[in-house]
Amino acid sequence: MNTRSNTAAKEIADAGSIERTLELLRLLATAGRYGLALTQISESSRLPHSTVHRLLRRLIGERMVVQRETNKRYVLGPLAFELGLAASQIYDLRLPCRPILTQLAEEIGDTVYLTARSGNECVCEDRYEGPSTIRVIALEVGSRRPLGLGAGGLAILSALQEDEREQAIDYLTHRYGTYKSLQEKALRKAVESCRRHGFSVIHSQVTLGTTAVGVAILDTLGNPIAAVSVAAVDSRMSEGRITSLSRQLKNATNRIKEALHNFPTLY
Repeated sequence: MNTRSNTAAKEIADAGSIERTLELLRLLATAGRYGLALTQISESSRLPHSTVHRLLRRLIGERMVVQRETNKRYVLGPLAFELGLAASQIYDLRLPCRPILTQLAEEIGDTVYLTARSGNECVCEDRYEGPSTIRVIALEVGSRRPLGLGAGGLAILSALQEDEREQAIDYLTHRYGTYKSLQEKALRKAVESCRRHGFSVIHSQVTLGTTAVGVAILDTLGNPIAAVSVAAVDSRMSEGRITSLSRQLKNATNRIKEALHNFPTLY
């Protein structure tokens, strides 16, 4: 009996350690090239300094994390990049999307983003810059942010099935409620508007003086796997142009959905 209890306790402890480790990696992925200090990681993960330091030491030993000598900040290590290269052969959306979204960026003139869902977060997988002389660079490739924050993430969140959407909203409002746009009342209003119109619109939410429009990419079962969005300065985003862009984005996402049939290893 004691042996079974000890085994069960060890399994629970191991699972907890894995979850904490993955949380640290997600935080570092969100920080990108800038990295995070130990105190920042501890505060964001809500873990004691000692626990964070111990986990980081182990990740450094495995080359998953590197601590910079210049400022002592932690960033993702070379093994994270190497694993990502292997995983890209299975999950990389960029190949089927690139010709479609490159053409879209040329047509509309502004910056187009491909954002993929990652649980209750979304990841910018690619960016396509149009010929406009005034460009909005609101997202870096590889950056992460909560669903609902940004036009792409809001479009993905709004397209989830009701039960999953409610679970996501509950998580986001409790975990990221310090963001004004992720407070429950504001988030639900934005989701309702997106579902009613079929596309998301945000104003000065991520970058001041800019407007972004997003449309979800659905798989064959109608589940959102990613989104296409476009961002531009407010002066280029009149109500009429937003409506026009939404139609162009919907057309692009429909073409992407068809293109994904030729990539069975993806979705």
